[in-house]
Parts: sequence; C-alpha cells; structure tokens
Amino acid sequence: MQFIFNLRWAVLLAVLCTAVIAAEVVEFPPGLLRYVATRWGRDAPERLIDWRNELRQHNAKQRGAAPSTSETMRDLEDFNWYWNKVRYYTDGRHWGVPDYWATPVETLASEGADCEDYAIGKYFSLKAMGVPVQNLRITYVRALRWNEAHMVLAYYPTPDADPYILDNLSRSVSRASERTDLVPVYSFNDEDLWLPGVSAAGGKSSQIRLWRDLLDKMEKERAM
Repeated sequence: MQFIFNLRWAVLLAVLCTAVIAAEVVEFPPGLLRYVATRWGRDAPERLIDWRNELRQHNAKQRGAAPSTSETMRDLEDFNWYWNKVRYYTDGRHWGVPDYWATPVETLASEGADCEDYAIGKYFSLKAMGVPVQNLRITYVRALRWNEAHMVLAYYPTPDADPYILDNLSRSVSRASERTDLVPVYSFNDEDLWLPGVSAAGGKSSQIRLWRDLLDKMEKERAM
C-alpha cells in the first residue's frame, strides 16, 4: 500500500526518532517507518509505536528506583503476554523459507511470528528496559508434548537460579523446574552460548549464524 507522508506521520516520526528507553536508545528512523508502511501497510508503524509506548509505560513505573521482585514478575508476565498476542505462523508460510529469525520490527510490522520470533521480541523488550543481558538467555529446547524443536526466553534472577520461562505456548510465566515438558538444548544471549547443565559459557553467540543475521538486520533497520 502506498505510504502517504502527511503532518500526522511527521509528528510521529519526530517522536519516534528521539525515543530513549532505559539503558538503550530505541530508534525508528523515517526510512524504516516508510519501509514497513510500504511493505506491510499504513497500520504497520502504529504497531511499532504501540511497542514503544508499552516500554515507556513500564519504564515510567520504575523511574528513580530499582524494580522490586513483584514489579519484575509483572514485567515478565506483561511482556510474555504482549508478544504472545502476535499471530502464529510457520516460517514457511510467513517468510517462504524453512527457518527465519525475524527482528522485533519485522514481527510487529508483519503481524506474524513463530517461537524464535516471540523469544527474540521478549529478549529485546526486557533488554530495552534495562534488564542486564546476563539475566536473559534465549533458550533452544525440545518440546516433548509435540516432539519438536522450540524456543523460549529464560530470565535468571541470579546466575545459579532456577530461571523463569517466557513461552508463547503459555500465558503464565513459570519456573524452568515446573516445565518438565521442555528439554534444554542450548541457550545464548548477546555475548555467550551455554550447553545444558554447564554453568560456564561454552562459546560465543556469534557462532549462531541466524543470530548473526538477525543482528545484521537490526543494524540495517537502525541505519534506514
């Protein structure tokens, strides 16, 4: 659909391009908004704005003080549900390839996701709110109920804690020890890669080709 640049969009662009969220700057440059509107329709930029507003609302509640345990749990629950509301599609149907890791912008703009995309969206949401990446791990698992590969986000309150699992298959956030239907295969964050049962990192996340591709796409989005 043809993008129509008018005063309304100009105001939105000005707001978005100066958005600062917690520890990170979240930018939606004009070229990116024009691109998503052209590719996925004029409503696509609104979905990015909604995400930005959701992050701002959560950050405003925490301003001036570290979040309490109960506030952190509410954040986990809220963002688990926020991303789970995106419609599920297989990569083959949505992107025309067997395996594709979408950026949060692509997921929201296209209104479609699979398990990797949900986990990625939650990871970058919590990271943008200032949650240290050391507390977050995108985790590749085997879902025993369906006997297939699956991906979730794990939040570790402390390095050795039983993590909380944010899963698109569940609205609630539960401890990993309660999710006996999931068998971990490996996990990673911005820096490191872990194997199950090993406390020390066993490599770097840059070893994962699809993760490298994802970060490259996000750099290109920021440069639009």
